[in-house]
Amino acid sequence: MISLLLALGMAGLILTYPKALAHTSHGLLMLVMLGVSAGFVHGVGFVPEHRVWRIMFGPVVAWALMFIGAFLFWTNQ
Repeated sequence: MISLLLALGMAGLILTYPKALAHTSHGLLMLVMLGVSAGFVHGVGFVPEHRVWRIMFGPVVAWALMFIGAFLFWTNQ
């Protein structure tokens, strides 16, 4: 549930306030969006069968990417 709520919050901020991302690097935006995607995958309860995909779309990677992306975004402002 935490992954889904974090992903919904980050996606909501990105969609409602796109001007804040206008001067952001593409790499940083890619980190945030990958974390949001992984948060949605984990948040809806999907568990991939392959071990690499299970790790990549797990909560640790999703939360880390969202928090790192948000931290880097706010420190670059």
